Amino acid sequence: MSDHADRATVTERAARAGARIAHEHFRTDIAVETKGEKTDVVTEADRAAQREVVDVVRKEFPDDAIVGEEEDELKAVPDTGAAWVIDPIDGTNNYVRNMRTWATAVAAVEAGEPVAAATVLPALGDTYTADAETAYRNDEPVTVSDETDPERAAVVPTIWWDRDHRDEYARACEAIVSRFADLRRFGCAQASLAAVADGGVEGVITNVAANPWDTVAGVHLVRQAGGRVTDLEGDRWRHDSKGIVASNGEVHEEVLAAAREIERTT
Repeated sequence: MSDHADRATVTERAARAGARIAHEHFRTDIAVETKGEKTDVVTEADRAAQREVVDVVRKEFPDDAIVGEEEDELKAVPDTGAAWVIDPIDGTNNYVRNMRTWATAVAAVEAGEPVAAATVLPALGDTYTADAETAYRNDEPVTVSDETDPERAAVVPTIWWDRDHRDEYARACEAIVSRFADLRRFGCAQASLAAVADGGVEGVITNVAANPWDTVAGVHLVRQAGGRVTDLEGDRWRHDSKGIVASNGEVHEEVLAAAREIERTT
């Protein structure tokens, strides 16, 4: 088995292990804390799930860097060497509201580029994975939508805008509803990107410089499912890019145009 295949196996195993811990605490009387903004919440389930993911990874790859949302792990992806990017519960606001759309996401990265990913949505019963060749949902290959008509496409504004940037959120919504058939918002960036990979929606946009744990696994899913992911300039997206524009490829230019509208000045 190749090193990339080994990493793909461990991403799935680690994501499933973390998701199992998070799911055990789901819809229980768990304490909720805030980290900054009133909507930036965290629970002990986040921390426990991340520790479980790290334990699984460390057993197989003890010397690799760990990038994780919680606790004292790295907060940026190194541009050299091997690393693991972990989000123990993406969509914690959904989680604490007892809503099912949240995920545990793990990505394996080499020299800053994802090589394997797993996004587990245990409350929905779906596991998305991507290796060096293909993306899967519950072990069945998936591909992005083949929709070419923006007026039949659905697009998601994702990554929450701070309180003093809600005008940008409003412009994102306006740009979407004026160009596309409909708007979706799942409250979970990894679920949104998985939906692009699975053909459920045609695009995802934000102008925010997103954290790697919110994006890297999902970006790999989209690409391996045949989609396209760029920054706001239309260049290939990286973990340190500002903004994210993910699409099925067929309507990418229109999705990119919508994303660029977010920061327009009047």
